[in-house]
This record gives sequence, C-alpha cells and structure tokens, in this order.
Amino acid sequence: MTHDARDVVTLREVARAAGVHPGTASRALNEATRSLVRPETVERVVAAASALGYRPNYLARSFKTRQTRSVGVVIPDINNPLFPPMVLGIEDRLTTEGYVTLLANTQNEAQRRERIFAEMLERHVDGLIVATAQREDPELVELAQDGIAVVLLNRVVEDRSFSSVSADDGAGVRAVVDHLVGLGHERIAHVAGPQSMSTGLARYQGFLSSMQAAGRRAEPELVAAATSFTINEGERCATVLLESGGAPTAIFAANDMLALGCYSALERAGLRCPEDVSVVGFNDMPFIDRLNPPLTTVRIPHYELGAQAAQLLVDQLHQPHEPLRVLLLVPSLVVRGSTAPARAAVRVG
Repeated sequence: MTHDARDVVTLREVARAAGVHPGTASRALNEATRSLVRPETVERVVAAASALGYRPNYLARSFKTRQTRSVGVVIPDINNPLFPPMVLGIEDRLTTEGYVTLLANTQNEAQRRERIFAEMLERHVDGLIVATAQREDPELVELAQDGIAVVLLNRVVEDRSFSSVSADDGAGVRAVVDHLVGLGHERIAHVAGPQSMSTGLARYQGFLSSMQAAGRRAEPELVAAATSFTINEGERCATVLLESGGAPTAIFAANDMLALGCYSALERAGLRCPEDVSVVGFNDMPFIDRLNPPLTTVRIPHYELGAQAAQLLVDQLHQPHEPLRVLLLVPSLVVRGSTAPARAAVRVG
C-alpha cells in the first residue's frame, strides 16, 4: 500500500499491515507501554509504521501522566431517542471529574464500530463507555486484553466480564405481563429484540418466565424475533404475528422502537389500539407519551444509567485492579392509553 504525502496514515492501517489489533499497535508504538508487547510484535509494528509513513500523536504521549482526560462513548443509533439522556448523564458526571467526552455512533454497523474503536485508540482516550455490546463480543475482549478500560452501558456480554450498568430487564418484563394479565389478556404476543444482544435475550427470557408464573402459555406462533431494534422490524414482526392465526389481544414489544412498528402494523391491518390490540413497549423514550394513543411502557432511568456508567469508568481508571461491578437499575411500568381490558380476539388475513 502506498500513500501520497498528503494522506494521513491511521493506526488502524498500521495494525492491519502488521496483522495485529489496533490496541496492540498503539502499545507497540508507545515507548511507555512497549514492554507489554512481545519484542517480535513490536518489531513488526514498527516496520509497518515506518513503511507506511505513520506519524503518531506525540503531543498526547508527551503528558507525564500518560492520560488525555478524554473518554470515548460509543452508541449504536444516534436517531434513537433512548441514548441522548444517557449521554447527558455521562457528560455531566465526566465533566465533574475533568474529562471530555468523545461521542461516536456506529449506526449498528460492525465495520463502522471497528473503525471507531481504532480511531478512539489513535486519540489515546483513557477509556471507553460502550453501548453496542453483543452477547459474544471478541472485539471488546481484545480491547480489554490490550489494557483499555471499558464499561458497558445498557447491555452486557454473556460472561459478565466487564463492569456494566443496565436496567433490570426481568423486573420490567414481569411488570408488563402482570399488567396485561390483570387486564384479562390471555393471548399475549411478544416482538422480541435481536437475540445476539443481551437486552433482546433477557426480555425474551423474562417474557417466557413471567408468562409461566402468571399461568399463561407463551404460544410459539405469538413470538417473533426482530433482527434489529427498529420501527421497520417492529412492523414486520407484528404483521407476522397478526397473520399467524394466533389472534393476539396484546403485544409486548422488546423496546419502544419496535412498539412504534406495531402501531403501524395494526393500522395497516385495520385494527385499533387499544380497542382491538393493546401494545406495550420498553424504555420510555422521550416523547413516547405524545403518540396516539400514548404508549404504555417500562421506564428505565436513562440519565442515571449514563451517570453510573461514567462513575464506574472513573473508578476503574483510578483503581484499575478493583473487582468488576455489574449494576442493575430498577425500572418501573408507566401505564398510558395503549393498553385496555381484553376484548374478543380479532383475526387478520
């Protein structure tokens, strides 16, 4: 690979040429951390950097503290109103500790997330707050192995190997099912979130266990799994449920974006909410109470989630050898106009 003199060679390109993770390349090129990397790897990275004409950020490395007082915050979808209050909580907490927040949006794209992580490392952020974790996430594991301080927000990984802050999904789902059962609903459907994410799996499992505890059976034809937490996927899944012959009288969507899609599917099918089918979401996004009808949903403490994640990261930076902490914040059910007593099931198709 050749570069014009005007081109800026990135750390990610150096890492790719040397066949290592960007975090490893960063440490190999930093005299302060070079001893953490195998000598043969250092030699390979240095050779790649020289061949490509890479120029590291010497200003950031000149600080005696080896800190930039900056924290990277990575979110999956900046269009989702769920995340701005969390980011505000992060910024407010980090500001009091003298840190600046660098915000990045992955748009739910794996390659974009990989690039963002590499660029954050190039800027020598002191740590990362990540709201994009998958249940199995080797990229996050590599970051941790390279010594990057990482705190997860709103999601967790399967083995709970990172400090994290999220809502108690199980408690939230139990409140939803108890509410719908109390209204006389028996055929309760679930638009599940992506099962590759902890939020999608936990809410699905919570739905199954809560239905069983309430003496209801979660019919297989009344469950549809979305591939992403989006309005379009909510509409697709709700359409599948309505046309399956299961005739639900209520739909619990794994988040508010999916619930919005349910509204669209009901309207296209000529059904009314809540007269024909009740709908419940999860998260209580800003402005969700302005829908027609206003959405019944599980409220999670958005701002507090962000503030607590920031505090966990600051604690980790100050005391890197302290045990991991997994925080579950208590959600609450907010009952609005999208749920009503069950009526006779309406079949579509």
